Amino acid sequence: KKKTVSFSSMPNDRKINSTAACISLMLEGCELKKVRSNSRMYSRFFVLDADMRSVRWEPSKKDSEKAKIEIKSVKEVRVGKKTPVLRSNGLSDQFPDECAFSIIYGDNYESLDLVASSADVVSAWVMGLRYLVSYGKHSPEAPGTSHPSLRTSWISSVFDLADLEKSGRIPVSRAVQLIKALNPGMKTSTIELKFKELQKASERPGMEVACDLFVEAYCELCTRPEIFFLLVQFSSNKEYLGVKDLLMFLEVEQGMEGVTEEKCLEIISKYEPSKEGREKGYLAIDGFTRYLLSADCSIFDPQHRKVCQDMAQPLSHYYISSAHSACLLEDNFWGRSDISGYISALGLGCRSIELVLWDGPEGEPVVYTSPSAASCVPFRAVVGLIDQHAFTASAYPLILCLVVRCSAPQQRLAAQCLRKTLGEKLYLEPPNPVASYLPSPEELKGRILIKGKKLPPSCEDSEGEVSDEEEGWELARRLGQEDREAPEGGGLRRVRLSRELSELVSLCQAVPFQDFESSRRGQRYWEMCSFSEVEAGRFANECPAELVSYNKRFLSRIYPSPMRIDASNMNPQDFWKCGCQMVAMNYQTPGLMMDLNVGWFRQNGACGYVLRPAIMREEVSYFSANAKDSLPGVPAQLLHLKVISGQNLPKPKGSGAKGEVVEPYVCAEIHGIPADCAEHRTKTALQSGDNPIFDESLEFQINLPELAVLRFVVLDDDYIGDEFIAQYTIPFECLQPGYRHVPLQSLAGEPLPHATLFVHVAITDRRGGGKGHRRGLAGRRGRRVREYTSTKATGIKAIDEVFRTATQPLREATDLRENVQNALVSFKELCGLTPAANMKQCILTVSTWLLHSDSAPSVTLNLAEQYPPMEAQGPIPDLLRKVLTAYETMIQTSRTLIESADAVYGKLIQAQQAGMDFHKELHRIETKERLRGRKLQKALESFAWNITVLKGQADLLKHAKAEALDNLWQIHNAGQSCGIGRNGSASPEPSRLRAPLEPIPE
Repeated sequence: KKKTVSFSSMPNDRKINSTAACISLMLEGCELKKVRSNSRMYSRFFVLDADMRSVRWEPSKKDSEKAKIEIKSVKEVRVGKKTPVLRSNGLSDQFPDECAFSIIYGDNYESLDLVASSADVVSAWVMGLRYLVSYGKHSPEAPGTSHPSLRTSWISSVFDLADLEKSGRIPVSRAVQLIKALNPGMKTSTIELKFKELQKASERPGMEVACDLFVEAYCELCTRPEIFFLLVQFSSNKEYLGVKDLLMFLEVEQGMEGVTEEKCLEIISKYEPSKEGREKGYLAIDGFTRYLLSADCSIFDPQHRKVCQDMAQPLSHYYISSAHSACLLEDNFWGRSDISGYISALGLGCRSIELVLWDGPEGEPVVYTSPSAASCVPFRAVVGLIDQHAFTASAYPLILCLVVRCSAPQQRLAAQCLRKTLGEKLYLEPPNPVASYLPSPEELKGRILIKGKKLPPSCEDSEGEVSDEEEGWELARRLGQEDREAPEGGGLRRVRLSRELSELVSLCQAVPFQDFESSRRGQRYWEMCSFSEVEAGRFANECPAELVSYNKRFLSRIYPSPMRIDASNMNPQDFWKCGCQMVAMNYQTPGLMMDLNVGWFRQNGACGYVLRPAIMREEVSYFSANAKDSLPGVPAQLLHLKVISGQNLPKPKGSGAKGEVVEPYVCAEIHGIPADCAEHRTKTALQSGDNPIFDESLEFQINLPELAVLRFVVLDDDYIGDEFIAQYTIPFECLQPGYRHVPLQSLAGEPLPHATLFVHVAITDRRGGGKGHRRGLAGRRGRRVREYTSTKATGIKAIDEVFRTATQPLREATDLRENVQNALVSFKELCGLTPAANMKQCILTVSTWLLHSDSAPSVTLNLAEQYPPMEAQGPIPDLLRKVLTAYETMIQTSRTLIESADAVYGKLIQAQQAGMDFHKELHRIETKERLRGRKLQKALESFAWNITVLKGQADLLKHAKAEALDNLWQIHNAGQSCGIGRNGSASPEPSRLRAPLEPIPE
């Protein structure tokens, strides 16, 4: 009986870190499950022949010469469930995707479908087979006998530099420091243990190590198998990436556009450690690892590191980073006021700070929110600090929310202090009575706005009475002052306000909220309301549409419940989803809610302002904040997230009693509208040390991408006291596709040195993650009854007739888009790729099949035509014929879409504009039709739905046309680069094909 070897029975320290190790495993052989077309699985022992020319299996009913596959006949090796047999319903749930692989072989493109005991076994077989296939007829030398590789030469040269005595040996302590310097983050104890193991195995104990032992230790410690596997996928010679290999990786996998060979050489010269590699333009495993870990390859899109959104919209169209009790460093009740809290908040881009003014003992106002009268900060000192730090992190306007609890004389001193200290920065111009909206952040750059109460125009005295806000009274109650000014018979409290302080308030006049109808009729655009967390939460649950509508014109500020005496934070997403601009956070309290807040405001250069989704800004739009499904006119996206591995994970902070071993797992959370909120976790990596392998795929549907945030949390499954290891929070819109490292942070948001997660990101309709449609990803819609988006009846005959004209164009738009998506998914599946792959990957895959065979059928792409046909000469196997048919269907549906889209788009926009013409007359028509109560509300809702659907469907069609043109450009590009294109001189200009989208007017 043959000995079976699989990774699961190997010692944990056996690492597959080279092609030689992969081929060694294949030569030893191991047990794999062979999957038949009838969905049955049989365990067989698979082994690579000693001459490395074929793979055999046993036992088998066939004779030994038939129970084998010759390496030269292999067309392709696929990872995952990428063939019809593995995708069949009877099997898909029996094993994870990462444990399956298929060998496509022979002139008829047959598939041998296999399932392994673990992803590691799959990686070794796939890596080894791809290596052998790439050599074609030239059989490689046996593992370990070849001349020194680029990497070995470089490590040896590093050793020689450290060998100061030129004795051929260096002290173990120096060798440890050398490896630590080359691989920051690795523990000293790990390196020392490896040297001891190797010295013992080679029977060379002592305080010094020779060069060969140093090279072996470095390769075992510093090779990350998952990155080596990735390099082998793209490398022409399986040892390093040449310039063309790197260019292919960046374009196809990382979704980078306009990559040149010069750019690739820049990357190589920056990250390749060996001199020889830099000179020859090679990126070996160490340089590739350095590049993937660098800021140049971050998961966070670098475009979002600077202000990248339109800053010329009204102030009410932005979320504004806001602080509550910023001066506190601890909790609300026992906290001590400390001036550094303001510096910290402003440094994070906070643009709204709350100041509660109290009478000070020295006759000057003070700021404190703690019950201890001793812990207060002079108002003058706070204003001086704000003057100094207001615009260090952001140039956009800062709003100071004044809550006045001091006497009129001290208010005058506060006003004088503000004028004198802030000077020209203070915005004092009266509101423009003709305008309908607040000025933009761009217009208010470098200015400080005061939010507070204002004396009524009828008051001519130096001070007067105004209604007070609830905010701040929780502290007064603790100070024993709550009854001092309580109103008789209930109602709003009244406070005295000095004229000097009142005159500082311009664009942010605080007024009490009555109800939405009163605000719609009487509130002026420069007036704003503050809501307690409880009150705002009630509105968000009971009447979210009205709150969204209110926030289109007016600013609203949400402050935490007075019950949060521990200064905990509310969930800002609960209020962002309703369009509330200023959700005041306790910046001094770390945790999930603060992670969401800080992560969210990173997306626009951390300037403290984020433009709200268009559906929340348009005057007429249908948006339900509590929607449980996709929104009309907003294209849902699918996020494919593969969590591959973790690096240098620290122990949980509070786990002092634990040993060194961490057993981590990763939670990926989506926070957004209720329809998007979801959480998935990986399995626990047992006994994995600091560098666990997860290799697990997670999937999320995102219905409103503009409001979604992704949070990674690493937790310890074997914890004592504290399970939290690390976290990272990123807005969905900032994700970069491809292979990325996630820079992990502590609970307080501080970077953890060298601690990362290695992930792969693919998003539908993004370049790097491919153009797969969400419905395609779930399974082609053509197999079921197609769903069409339609308009709703308003009950007003003239308006309904206008919207009825859009019924046919809406159907046509859906058919055009979905026909292309279904054809795309079919073509990608036949190519053995996921629906998230891009067109370039498909063409390259087909070309790989054709180039890996002596008797390959002649298939070419005729690039002289705008819609390039894929033409075959002579007989072709069945699988290839299916691929050609699917390609032809995709090209024809794309052509129909491209040539018909403009006419259908025009009809949709015409219907939308005709509907909008009724908008101004809507109030008159309501009265004429005698619509009241529920009927009126339904008519208004249906009208907004119809306008949103027409604009959204027109928008989707425009984007679908741009994607189809982009696919044609990718076909031309790939056809030329991979050698199956002919007449390539007529390749279309990308600028001609990928015309910029015209914005659809709001």
